Amino acid sequence: MARNLQAARTSPTAEALRRQIRNFTLPSRTVALWWLGQSGFVIKLAGKIIYVDVFFTVIPERAVPPLLKADQVDHADIVCGTHDHLDHIDRPSWPALAKASPSALFVVPELLRRGLVRDLGISTNRMIGVDVKKAARIGSITISAIPAAHEFIDRDGKTGFHPYLGYVIKGDGWTIYHAGDTCLYEGMQDYLRRIKPDLMLLPINGRDARRLKSGCIGNMTYQEAVDLAGTIGPGLVAPIHFDMFQFNAQNPGDFMEYLNAKYPAQKGIVFKRGKLTLLDKSERNGVEVV
Repeated sequence: MARNLQAARTSPTAEALRRQIRNFTLPSRTVALWWLGQSGFVIKLAGKIIYVDVFFTVIPERAVPPLLKADQVDHADIVCGTHDHLDHIDRPSWPALAKASPSALFVVPELLRRGLVRDLGISTNRMIGVDVKKAARIGSITISAIPAAHEFIDRDGKTGFHPYLGYVIKGDGWTIYHAGDTCLYEGMQDYLRRIKPDLMLLPINGRDARRLKSGCIGNMTYQEAVDLAGTIGPGLVAPIHFDMFQFNAQNPGDFMEYLNAKYPAQKGIVFKRGKLTLLDKSERNGVEVV
């Protein structure tokens, strides 16, 4: 039977969460994650604290308030944004984040790098661009990219670079795939089979004509995300991008129910907002929640 690994405790206060992220000591062969809602994660791995697609800005459409403010994040080593939408690259908050964490480096699609430097006032030596054939090495962490189809595989006609990416974060023997916003596309499974992810973070909010006509670009359905994970067989899979906007939501329980029914050997987890989740990887048992 597949394991539906649910974190149980309530979210800590902002200050307690900030201290926990900054001070938590990783045991050997582990990675710590805090889900902050939507696609936003804090990942502590190989001596680095990595923020990915974290959404701080308060807007009326939010169904879930931010757990932290950008100016509270004084401990970030790496900040990643998969594409230039507010809930992934939070333009209003990034300057405050850059000031609060003055040593942090920002990883973005190479196609967007110069424009973000110009618009946000973050120095060019702190903004690192990645694409399919252009990875970033930051200390013991490597961040590479594969295309994301949101809803199509878009490419710049001059450079060939992509505005939408999924990130592959590697360190200390771990491989984490954060899909960003994407639908399935031809060749995606080939990329992921080569990557062999220990953890896959997949959007599940889906898409339809109503949302697309209103400018809300779509993602995989929960069924498509389950089938992708079932085909690739990562150590662990988790749904993301389902909770922030009521008009664009999906029940993660549907994802887990379908995963359990169709791929009972595949481990899955639904993260809880603000709750520390510690993952351990052993050769015998694969990825386990500690």
